[in-house]
Amino acid sequence: MDCICILYIYWKYNKVTCILCEKLTITISNLLLKVRSDEMSKSRCVEVLCWSIAFPGFGQFLNGKFLKGLTLLLSEFIINTQANLNTVIISSFHGEIDQAIHQTNYQWLMFYPCVYLFGMWDAYRDAGGGNKPYSFLPFVISAYFGTIGVIYSSTLQIMGIKLGPIWLSILFLLIGVTTGLIVRNSILKWRKEG
Repeated sequence: MDCICILYIYWKYNKVTCILCEKLTITISNLLLKVRSDEMSKSRCVEVLCWSIAFPGFGQFLNGKFLKGLTLLLSEFIINTQANLNTVIISSFHGEIDQAIHQTNYQWLMFYPCVYLFGMWDAYRDAGGGNKPYSFLPFVISAYFGTIGVIYSSTLQIMGIKLGPIWLSILFLLIGVTTGLIVRNSILKWRKEG
């Protein structure tokens, strides 16, 4: 009888162990899949963001948002053409800043930073990024700063050097991203303390 009881306990113990091992294995597998899924999601967000940086609308196409993508693509094309942006970029890269300033149609170029950064934010968000509170702020503030860079690009000089519509706008966009991150982190810190 003792022998049967010990076998029964041993059998039950092993069965419980197997069930626990099975649940642990399933839990570990699920965690690994979630980590892999999160990594793939982050990778996807970066991919979509990079394509949006390359050309507004491409990120939306990757996300399957074809109407949005087409709208941004056409908007970019119209603004680019009307502002003479490609010609201005070429002149700026050749260091011909005064020529770039004269080639620029500022009435059209002022739209570009907002369309460009909205396209980036929208594609990034649709790909699963931007889930943290106020994660839109660096994009929005960069759009504002980029527009200010366009406005002052014909007159503002930094250390006696005129940067023009391309380089000053890029500089202001970078300042905008930094400012947006600082504002976002300050708001989050303030909310946490309050």
